[in-house]
Amino acid sequence: MSSQPEQRAAVLGLGIIGSRACSRLADAGWQVRCWNRTPKGNAGETASPEAAIDGASIISLYLKDAIATREVVGRIAEFLIAGQTVLNHATLDLDTTLWMSELCESRGCRFLDTPFTGSKVASANGQLVYYTGGDEALAKELEPYLAVTSKARIHCGAVGSATVVKLATNLISACTVQAMAESLAIATSHGVSAQCLIDAVSQNACASVLTGMKFPSMAAGDFDTHFSLSNMGKDSRYMLALAQSAGLETPAIAAVSKRMGELDAAGLGDLDYSAVVKPYQTGA
Repeated sequence: MSSQPEQRAAVLGLGIIGSRACSRLADAGWQVRCWNRTPKGNAGETASPEAAIDGASIISLYLKDAIATREVVGRIAEFLIAGQTVLNHATLDLDTTLWMSELCESRGCRFLDTPFTGSKVASANGQLVYYTGGDEALAKELEPYLAVTSKARIHCGAVGSATVVKLATNLISACTVQAMAESLAIATSHGVSAQCLIDAVSQNACASVLTGMKFPSMAAGDFDTHFSLSNMGKDSRYMLALAQSAGLETPAIAAVSKRMGELDAAGLGDLDYSAVVKPYQTGA
């Protein structure tokens, strides 16, 4: 399928999500150039982010964290052209999101705060859900582009609102998986089988998509990375910063963040964040 000139996109960041989003865009007929700090050998990959964004109408950022985002966006800033649209898909702190928006405005570019929910399988199947923050008309205009990699888009309000929503939902996931790890450890330590607990939870009010997704793999000791412990730990620190700025005490995520930081330092950071259960299974 041939692309029109206006269907040129750049994808910066080729991790679990970015690489799959890039492939889906290319399959949908977009002319895609991409870049990653560590070369991946992907089709359309360039040697620099500056080369990747040259001529692109839409620039999608799937970078790791605020540090990487500030570095890369700061690097490409002088190469941004008025009229280009920059979408940030990384989960960041609120200050970095607002900084990016201001930088894009100063360059005459349009900006949309666009983090997502969904992991490896969802991204491969175009089943992400994007939260959007910014001009609602722009969000509607970008629907066809975002629909290539997602099944739904939820507009949250002004720039920054989507970042807040993403962090708020991640708080629930982080605390839930830690609770799952503890319940599994307690149950099995008292002779209850993991499968019995899984079956009981499936019929309980606490059942959720997350418990259905994570419990079987946690019980099996399968920590294939869909969303890394390191990334969830990073997000938990952004959550705590949001709470602090609002003058709120959040003891649950504070405890979970501390725990994830300890496990990351112990070498579990590259595993799925469900690896919070691993020390109970190994005795570490």
